[in-house]
Amino acid sequence: MKKLFIHIIILLISIFSNTTYAQGVKGNVINSESKNGIELAEIFVLDSNFKTVTDTDGNYELNLPSGNYKIAAFYLGRQSEIKEIKIDNNWETINFSLTPLLETLKEVKAVGKKSEVFNVTRLNPVEGTLIYEAKKNEVISIDQINGNLATNNARQVFAKVPGLNIWESDGGGLQLGIGGRGLNPNRTSNFNTRQNGYDISADPLGYPESYYTPPVEALSQIEVVRGAASLQYGSQFGGMINFIFKKAPEETPIQFHTRNTVGSFGLLSSYNSLSGNTEKMDYFVYYQRKQGDGFRDNESFESNTLFADVNFDIGDKLYLCFEFTHMDYLAQQAGGLTDKMFEEDPRQSVRERNWFGIEWNIPAIILDYRINDKTKLNWKTFGLVGSRKALGNLERVTQVDFPEEERNLLWDDYENFGSELRFLHRYDFMGQIQALAVGARYFRGNTQQRQGLGPAGFDADFQYNNPNNLEDLSFRYPSENIALFAENIINLNSNLSITPGLRWEYISTNSSGYYRNMVEDLAGNVIFDTTINESKNLDRSFILAGLGVSYKTPADLEVYGNISMNYRGINFNDLRVNNTNILVDPNLQDESGYNADLGFRGNYSDFLNFDWSLFYLAYNDRLGALLRYDDAIDGFPRIYRYRTNVGNAAIAGVESYTEMNWSKFLNPHPIHEFSTFLNAAFIRGRYGEDNMESSIAGNKVELVPDVNIKTGINYNWKSFSSTLQFTYLSEQFTEATNAERTATGVDGIIPSFHVLDLSAKYKYKFAQLEAGINNLTNNYYFTRRATGYPGPGIIPSAGRNFYVTLDLKF
Repeated sequence: MKKLFIHIIILLISIFSNTTYAQGVKGNVINSESKNGIELAEIFVLDSNFKTVTDTDGNYELNLPSGNYKIAAFYLGRQSEIKEIKIDNNWETINFSLTPLLETLKEVKAVGKKSEVFNVTRLNPVEGTLIYEAKKNEVISIDQINGNLATNNARQVFAKVPGLNIWESDGGGLQLGIGGRGLNPNRTSNFNTRQNGYDISADPLGYPESYYTPPVEALSQIEVVRGAASLQYGSQFGGMINFIFKKAPEETPIQFHTRNTVGSFGLLSSYNSLSGNTEKMDYFVYYQRKQGDGFRDNESFESNTLFADVNFDIGDKLYLCFEFTHMDYLAQQAGGLTDKMFEEDPRQSVRERNWFGIEWNIPAIILDYRINDKTKLNWKTFGLVGSRKALGNLERVTQVDFPEEERNLLWDDYENFGSELRFLHRYDFMGQIQALAVGARYFRGNTQQRQGLGPAGFDADFQYNNPNNLEDLSFRYPSENIALFAENIINLNSNLSITPGLRWEYISTNSSGYYRNMVEDLAGNVIFDTTINESKNLDRSFILAGLGVSYKTPADLEVYGNISMNYRGINFNDLRVNNTNILVDPNLQDESGYNADLGFRGNYSDFLNFDWSLFYLAYNDRLGALLRYDDAIDGFPRIYRYRTNVGNAAIAGVESYTEMNWSKFLNPHPIHEFSTFLNAAFIRGRYGEDNMESSIAGNKVELVPDVNIKTGINYNWKSFSSTLQFTYLSEQFTEATNAERTATGVDGIIPSFHVLDLSAKYKYKFAQLEAGINNLTNNYYFTRRATGYPGPGIIPSAGRNFYVTLDLKF
């Protein structure tokens, strides 16, 4: 009890006091050949978060409490040094002399620099040529997750990222659907989605939906940066998600890794990778094959994903990487349900002819160049050649789908090219080391969209009946983007920094093509058929500004805040898709606003990891859907969604993550480790009283659950680990008029739900066995009402299911 009381007192003092220790370690770091001081060398305490950098003369000071420490000095291209010291009420001096390394390009990490206690950490203020100072962010370490990685189970993968609203649209994890702060989760379209730092969505400007999701089994980590990412990555309100692939193990010429999974609903998954590392080259290649039947009738999928990267050290300053990604999948989609149908049997399906096919090819070249000790350059060039095909019946599910009727076929082709150039320069100002990041981006997209009648029958036959005279539309959507951006960390002292930033954007979106307005009577006779040619061009430029502030204590506790402007240009998917469930306002306007965060985060003594923050999102001219009723030409009433700028919205709340390792709290070296985490978001979203649409004034913003909680218990013993996770979301509306229920199932409330997941794994030498049960209590619930594919209507989430994975590494 005495030890526990002391821990609590120390923690309270650390959190509520800005007092620094009048003791620690100081000294200098020199070049072993020239004996000159080395500027910007990193000084850190092993297995802790205490760290600093040297000044222009190579000198440093690091405040520390009393105790025994291992102090390390690191500088890119030189051999790290580690020395032991005891601090006891005074300043101790340690000097370092760093010798050159033969291999200077890759960033060398001292062994034990930071222990992996929690699987969620935060990005450093500077990572490569990128600045993350004062931004709300999370880094998810994949290896430490207990969960169904074969199906990219987002509920488990993103369990410790607060405030995310996750759509569960397929059982195979083929498409990731996450949003936050009232932003639509549809294919993660409100985030800038990347892998290894470059774009992977269909068209970040014209159609920012992500049909391709990297297999989690192939990743080392996932970076999530909130709305302040707009300054470096683009204007999206949600922020940025970056999937980081694994790299070859150090000093291993060849390694084979295989993961094979079986599970409920016919799940079969095989992930296999080959990697290796030589003196001047390393490589990583994987292939994943996955298939399953799905939770419902008329549901199945099969997918193939291939990725390869080869990396070269050229000289002592240049690092060159070639990457290529291929993904294809075919999925049968069971369609949507009405509320009544879901209540009767959530596993039923009234669509057996709906199919969805994707093909994705992404080449990329990445160049890192160290100009000198203070300046780095990074250049990424990437492209996309891809397509998506959707075939089936988009009519409301209350209408019978006759096999002899022709189906609707939507076919998009994407051809994109992009390039981003970034510089990072460190310099001395006011006796502190500062960091300036500047960059430029060029992107060109070209999307062709077609919609018309496809074949009758049941097969996945993606062929138009009349390819030269489509019944709905044929458009081409070229787009262009040029951006210049800069951010500067200004360290006022060793604790306090401010980070201003600017981004200038030029966006050009264009469309040219035709659509047909064809109306039939009840007997199927054409009343009139008109082809309308259309050509549009929209050019705009604007400036985004932002400011971040950070105050860090010596124990790596941080108070941070930022405010950043956001902007979302309307895209072709907002304007043109022939769907009987949707009508679009032809005078849509771009959206604008800003994100603001104020938070407190940090780690304490390897037993507490936390990030508690307040946020405010101002969303002007928000695009939304209004439920409307009209009389159709045939005299029957029609219920549809009207997509328009519904007005201004304000969304605010608390996003908190707390993880406590109770075993380390009681004993620094426990045999059994027991920890808990609580990820809780409490959010309020409302439309303003002065909105142009009086029917929504004061209404709740759609897709905002008031309460969003994920919490869990972790238990580790030697090579065994397990996690029991509980998820709860309160009810949320799906459109701005706050309709509670509709006959079509397309609109209405998403009721509150809770889910329990249990996962475990055991490792023995080169083998690891994983198993788990998702939705342990077999709750029937849904997270999404779809307007089009894979609906329309309610998309039920999977009931109780299990998985078993065998992981082997040679």
